[in-house]
Amino acid sequence: MSEKELQDLVQQRKKKLQAIVDLGFEAYPRKYDVTHSVPQILRENSALAAEELAARKISVRVAGRVMTIRPHGKAGFAHLAGGGQRLQVYVRLDAVGERDFELYRLLDLGDLIGVEGYLFRTKTGELTVHAEHLQFLAKALLPLPEKWHGLTDVEVRYRQRYLDLMVNEEVRTVFERRGLLVCAIRDFLEAEGYLEVETPMMQPLAGGAMARPFVTHHNTLDINLFLRIAPELYLKRLIVGGLDRVYEINRNFRNEGISTQHNPEFTMLEFYQAYADYHDMMDLTERLLRRAAQAVLGSVEFDYCGQRISFAKFERLTMKEAIVKFWPATAAPGPALDDLAEPEAVFRWVAAYDEWAKQPESGAEPLPREEGKAPGMALAELFEAVAERHLIQPTFIVDYPLEVSPLSKQKPEDPNFVERFELYVAGMEIANAFSELNDPGEQRDRFEYQQFLREKGDLTAHAIDEDYVRALCYGMPPTGGEGIGIDRLTMLLTNSRSIRDVILFPLLRPEKHGG
Repeated sequence: MSEKELQDLVQQRKKKLQAIVDLGFEAYPRKYDVTHSVPQILRENSALAAEELAARKISVRVAGRVMTIRPHGKAGFAHLAGGGQRLQVYVRLDAVGERDFELYRLLDLGDLIGVEGYLFRTKTGELTVHAEHLQFLAKALLPLPEKWHGLTDVEVRYRQRYLDLMVNEEVRTVFERRGLLVCAIRDFLEAEGYLEVETPMMQPLAGGAMARPFVTHHNTLDINLFLRIAPELYLKRLIVGGLDRVYEINRNFRNEGISTQHNPEFTMLEFYQAYADYHDMMDLTERLLRRAAQAVLGSVEFDYCGQRISFAKFERLTMKEAIVKFWPATAAPGPALDDLAEPEAVFRWVAAYDEWAKQPESGAEPLPREEGKAPGMALAELFEAVAERHLIQPTFIVDYPLEVSPLSKQKPEDPNFVERFELYVAGMEIANAFSELNDPGEQRDRFEYQQFLREKGDLTAHAIDEDYVRALCYGMPPTGGEGIGIDRLTMLLTNSRSIRDVILFPLLRPEKHGG
């Protein structure tokens, strides 16, 4: 539809709105008292036969959006949409009177109306409201799409989510499942003795993760603040204070790239448990995800992008074991576990991978080269390139290099690695957990190393948080902590390929207007 055609249609609808007002209806009334919703009517009466409906003559007052109109002389049908379902309405001149029937004739698709009447079944057996009175509620000045082809214009779907929800019932289902997921998580954690808390979204230091933050400014205090990249350090302060099990479902903000798995604003679940370690977190995560899947889908098995995923069983691999297991079959013979035992040996296998990646048929990219890169950083990058996309069934990757884990405890048998895991499902990282570092001296040393990286230009490196170190000096018990991505978990449980499909209003480039 051209811009001129659209403007002509808007003008026609404005004239209809004026005609409706001339009939004595308010253009934008303040309320409409309903007795039933569309889903309630269908739920409570779909099993009733025509004879029982006729005998009981059930009265209803229901409101919704007009999605179909089928006039037939002095009578006609329409469908109202509400609550993700549709209900048929029958309008007859001698039942509603001339004024209300004229309103019916002035309706357009998308208009909002209230209907008062009684339930019956048509000759085709469809449950229908026999209208006795109509109430105008709002005019749709812009037309609904005549045909809505799902993903052919994702930009419009994401930007005009209200329209997407209006005409795509499966989109509503995604966000209903997301709501069920969050409720199931809360129920599970509270049954486990966790307390839900809230921590600051604007922070004087961006901490708790290695990520580039968004910066804002507080005018009265004349200070810069950061939108939080994670609530971790505040939640661990609460562990110090004696709240032994805490969780927060929080919005985080990271000034980084956008992809099918990344949105700059996203939702995380973070929870911390005193007197626990990362093994306890793995056990709890398995129980949590099974409970969540059962609550949302009624099963611990589900389909995601052509793969059958099962939360019935979780595999556990070290980062080194995953590299050995998934080394490219077409590359030169890969490393054995002993070959990755010495940190400096990692660079030899990075070079071997890069040689393979240079071949056009590999379809891979060489790993980024950087002067003075730490062996642990190189090992983590090698794991991401070699193994990550192959982790389809739920897999805990454990034992991360110290250099990429500034907030977790070292393994007593190998101080180059820490007690940390990430959970992968369908090639995506879903969760990240540690045995939390609680030695204030060691934490200061880690922060100072991160500060060194910041001074070299790494904008994702962790800043020194003096107050957090002070909190640790009062003593923090052994603690297990974890973050789970709500958006990615929703992707899995709704079979959504993009994170934008599970965020109601994802970040988009500014809309272009005119030529």
